[in-house]
Amino acid sequence: MKLSNIVSAIATASVLFTSQAYAQAPDTPEIQAILDRGVLKVGVKNAVVGFSFQDPLTGEYTGLEDSIAQLIADDLGVDVEFTTVTAATRSELIDSGDLDVVLATFTITDERKQHWDFSTPYFTDHVAVLVEESSGIKSIADLKGKTVGVSSGSSSARALTKAMIDAKVIDGKNFDYANFDPATWKDGVSYHQFDDYPAISTALSANEIQAFCVDKSILAVYNTKGRTYLPEQFEPQQYGAVTKKGSSLSAYVDSLISKWAKDGTLDKLIKENNLD
Repeated sequence: MKLSNIVSAIATASVLFTSQAYAQAPDTPEIQAILDRGVLKVGVKNAVVGFSFQDPLTGEYTGLEDSIAQLIADDLGVDVEFTTVTAATRSELIDSGDLDVVLATFTITDERKQHWDFSTPYFTDHVAVLVEESSGIKSIADLKGKTVGVSSGSSSARALTKAMIDAKVIDGKNFDYANFDPATWKDGVSYHQFDDYPAISTALSANEIQAFCVDKSILAVYNTKGRTYLPEQFEPQQYGAVTKKGSSLSAYVDSLISKWAKDGTLDKLIKENNLD
C-alpha cells in the first residue's frame, strides 16, 4: 500500500486514546518496567510471508511487522523478544500482560476497539477468497452450499458472509454482524476454523474445504499453481499495533507509527517486504 493511502487511513481512523507526540518514551511504571527488563515483548505470527515469518532453521523472524517491532524497541533502547501468536491467542497474551505489543495482522474493528488499544494503521488490505481452479468456483455466488476455511479468531468469515448477503447470494435474515459466530453459521455457507494458515491450505488441497478466505496479502503465499483468487475483494482490513486497553504504551507506539507513516519509513518497509 502506498504512503498516500496510509496517510489517508490515518485521517479517517478512529483514535482510541489521546495521541501525544512524545520526543521520548513517557515516564510511566509500565514503560519503566520494559526499560528495567531491557526487553520489549512482542507477539507476531510465524508463517505470514511479508509480514512475519520465522525461519525454521535459524529461528529468525523477518517481515514488515518484525521490522516495526524492532524499530519500537530501538526507540526505547531495549532488545526485542518475539513470541509466536495466532489469531486466537494474540489478544489473550496482551490481556495477561505476557506481551507488551502485538503486531500480527490484527485488523482494527469497532468491536475490538472496546477491548484493546490500536495504533494508527500501518497497512491496509482487503479480504479475498482463494480456490482450486479445478473446483469450478468462479465467484462468491458459487460458494453457496460450500465449506470455507478461515483462521480461528479472525473476522474473515463475517466479512465473507456479509459480502454474500450484500450480493444477494444468501438472504442473511439471521445475520448478526456484531455477534457473528462462524462455528454455528449454516445459512448458505459453512465455515471450518483452523489454528494456522498452512493447515487451511492443506485442507483446500485435500478438498476438505472448497475455499480459503483471509486477507489477500496473507493469501498471496498460498496462491500456488492450480489456484486462483475469486474476483471479489471486500471489507478493507486496517492493521494496527495492539496494546493493553488504557496502557501508557499505547499513545507512545501510536506516535511512532504515525511518524513513520509520514516520513516514508513504512512505505520503504512495505516495499522491501514485497507488500506494495
